[in-house]
Amino acid sequence: MKKLSTTLALAITFVFSAFCVDPAYENAMKKQVAAMKTIRTLEECQAVTNAFLRIAEAKPEEWLPLYYAAYLQTTAVFRFDVNKDQYLDQAMELVEKAEKVAVDNSEVTAMKGYVLMGKISIDPASRGQSLSPQVMQLYGKAINLDRENPRALMLMAQMEQGMAQFFGQGPEKACGLARNALDLYAKEEAKVSGDYILPTWGKGQAEQVADACK
Repeated sequence: MKKLSTTLALAITFVFSAFCVDPAYENAMKKQVAAMKTIRTLEECQAVTNAFLRIAEAKPEEWLPLYYAAYLQTTAVFRFDVNKDQYLDQAMELVEKAEKVAVDNSEVTAMKGYVLMGKISIDPASRGQSLSPQVMQLYGKAINLDRENPRALMLMAQMEQGMAQFFGQGPEKACGLARNALDLYAKEEAKVSGDYILPTWGKGQAEQVADACK
C-alpha cells in the first residue's frame, strides 16, 4: 500500500510539473520577444539573438529560443549588410537543433523553409532549381502539420510570388495563399492577449503579397 501511494504521488508530481511553466524562462522570453519587435540596427539584432541563445543554453528542452534566434539570423539577411550565407548557415544549425527538441513542429518546419528561401534569394539563377522544391516541400509539410499556422501559408505565398515573377507567370496562386494567410492571422490575433511568446510575426509580409495583387 505504501509503495502504491508513493507511485501515485510521483505520478501526480510528474503531471503537475508537465503543466508548469518556469517563471524565469517565461519572463526572459517575454523580454526578448518584446525587444525583438523594436530592433532597428544590426547590433540590436545580434544582442537579442545572443539573448535567445543564452536562454536556449539554459533551457535546452525548449524549442522557442532556438527558433527565434534562427528567425533573427534569417531576417538579418534581408534587413542588414551581413555575410548572408554565413548567417543562413548559422540559422540552419539552430533550426536543426530546434527540430530535435520539437519533432514535426509546424513553426520550426516553416522556419527551415524560410532559411532555404533566404539561400535562394542570394542567387536565384543558380540556386532556385535545386532548392525551390525543398522549400515548397517544407512549407507544404508545415501547412499539413498545422492548418491554422498563418506563417506557413504566408511563406508559401511569398515563394509562389517569387517563382511567378521569375518565370513570368501570373500572381493568382500567391494572391490566394496570401489572402488565406491573412484570414488565419485575424484568427490568431483574436486569440492572442498579453505577453504572448509563441510566434505571431509575418502579417505585414502577407499584406505585401496581397497588395501586389490589387
